Amino acid sequence: MATSTLIQFLDAGQAGDTSHRRQVETFFAAGAIAAGDWVSLDVSQTGADKALYIVQTPGTAGDGRVVGVALDTATGTAAAPVQIRTVVAGYGGTAAVATGVAVGATLMASAVAGRAGAAQYVASGGGATALPDVIGTALTLAAANLAEVFVHKRF
Repeated sequence: MATSTLIQFLDAGQAGDTSHRRQVETFFAAGAIAAGDWVSLDVSQTGADKALYIVQTPGTAGDGRVVGVALDTATGTAAAPVQIRTVVAGYGGTAAVATGVAVGATLMASAVAGRAGAAQYVASGGGATALPDVIGTALTLAAANLAEVFVHKRF
């Protein structure tokens, strides 16, 4: 079910989901996802279920299926998928980001599953380089492969 994006009130120091600071959607997971992992649409599903199920982002730099950051840890199976809340826009809290990524850096899916890295041009194989598929912005310096992030709306 879609979450409301109405501004209720402005009050500093409140939780991340107060007053449209973030938008959270619930998906199904048929595999293991840890809280803070960047997640992608599960294209192994059939038909419209591709937009209902998510997986940890694959280890493909610049992957374009990323929808947000998992708020929960969940392990489901194909026979028994579990629900998982995911930040699809706004303040994402602490997420998996490659160590050393600077404050304010734009983020893209990295070559490590579930983790974002600093956005960079990606070789397209045809001699040209493609623009990075930006998924968010680092709000703190990434240390121990973690940083606070702002998720760019893509879902």
